[in-house]
Amino acid sequence: MTRAARPLRPERPWSVPVRAAEVPQTGRHFNLVADETVRAAVAKLADVRALPHLEAAFDVAALGRDGLHVVGRVLARVGQVCGVTLEPIESQVDEAVDLVFSPSAKTDLIADDDKEVEVTADDAPELFTDGVVDLGALATEFLILGIDPYPRKPEAVFEPPLAADEAVRPFAALAAFKKGEGQR
Repeated sequence: MTRAARPLRPERPWSVPVRAAEVPQTGRHFNLVADETVRAAVAKLADVRALPHLEAAFDVAALGRDGLHVVGRVLARVGQVCGVTLEPIESQVDEAVDLVFSPSAKTDLIADDDKEVEVTADDAPELFTDGVVDLGALATEFLILGIDPYPRKPEAVFEPPLAADEAVRPFAALAAFKKGEGQR
């Protein structure tokens, strides 16, 4: 199922809310494709040069009485600036999503197809309010997590500048100080 995004808000530029009550026991599939306006707003939020492509595919299934299980992928092409050459580059983001949502912070047991599964604090379900999971916000979060904070062109190699003068070296002042102490 493809859903239209809601109007943009700066803190949540891509919003596609899904109510737990709308998800049948057999689950529901969502294909989300961000339009140009949404991509521009998400690019600004993610602090990247451009976002020419952003899409997400999610399978949402009911989990227990009031929980949801969201599995899917977020795919994007991200325009960034190479951290070495400062030239524009494009990188790919492909992030897997596998989250459990629950309306409460209960972390001891979750029912899954008539069996109980122990959940540790590290695997605690994500909380959601009023039975709504925002798939657009989820896709935006995973996109931002998948962006390389230090992008580099494949052939780019950082070479530190060579110090021609011994006095220009980073610890030259410390070495001079130590030499002066030894002469006392």
